[in-house]
Amino acid sequence: MSSSFEKYQKRRLISSYFSVVLSIGLVLFLLGLLGMLVLNAKKVSDHFKEQVVVTIYLKDSAKEVETKQLEKSLAMSDYVKSTEFVSKEQAGESMKAENGEDFMAFLGYNPLQNSIDVYVKADFVTAEQLDGIAQEALTKSFVDEVRYDNDLVNLMNDNVKKISFWILVISGLFTIIAVLLINSSIRLSVYSKRFTIKTMQMVGATKQFIRRPFVWKSVRLGVIGAVLAMIGMAVVLYYINQTFPELELLNNHILLGLLFAGIFVLGIIITWISTFIATQRFLNLKTDQLYY
Repeated sequence: MSSSFEKYQKRRLISSYFSVVLSIGLVLFLLGLLGMLVLNAKKVSDHFKEQVVVTIYLKDSAKEVETKQLEKSLAMSDYVKSTEFVSKEQAGESMKAENGEDFMAFLGYNPLQNSIDVYVKADFVTAEQLDGIAQEALTKSFVDEVRYDNDLVNLMNDNVKKISFWILVISGLFTIIAVLLINSSIRLSVYSKRFTIKTMQMVGATKQFIRRPFVWKSVRLGVIGAVLAMIGMAVVLYYINQTFPELELLNNHILLGLLFAGIFVLGIIITWISTFIATQRFLNLKTDQLYY
């Protein structure tokens, strides 16, 4: 009979530890994903900004040497990430592929112009900066027109500001929720042993002596949960990096190391503080209050 009861108690204990580890792991995993989003928010926004193209259309009278000189001067500019010369023939083939029709055969000639696609660095993708770039290009006598999507640029910059603000707000709220969830799991675990705590206290054990094994056990569970969270984060990070290699998420080893270390330390600190507070609460309760 006693053997069956002991097995039952052991199963309950393992189940309790498993639920605590799972709670800690899931919360830290989600917190880690949010941390990755916060750390890479600028990189992601910069990636999309740098997809904006400023197209410089050249007059038919433009000489090859003038075009080469313009490309070279653009490439040396601080605001340019890369440039690409697009001949009128290439533009015609691209349009033909998009529309599925050979409009040049219908017209009898190619009405398109040679152009240079300029990809600007993210910090310069603002309406004012792009307008300045366009005005500078138009000073060249062989440049016919400069085009870029001004509405898209303004919309993108506005959305980046809004998203950045809400990411910070959500990060703060989620951190508080994470602490509360882990604290609740720890408190439930300690609550199941409240009578053991009071019995030890009644036979003369000091608060520090009673508290120590609970704290160390919770810290170990916190470490296991943090390790599981970091494994999950590593898998997600690897998958995202394979899907979007242009974001180069794995390049900044220092930030990633700090993020993983932060999650590990956070798992230890939250479990330590939560267990300390929970055990202290039951240590301060009177015996008759343990039943409520």
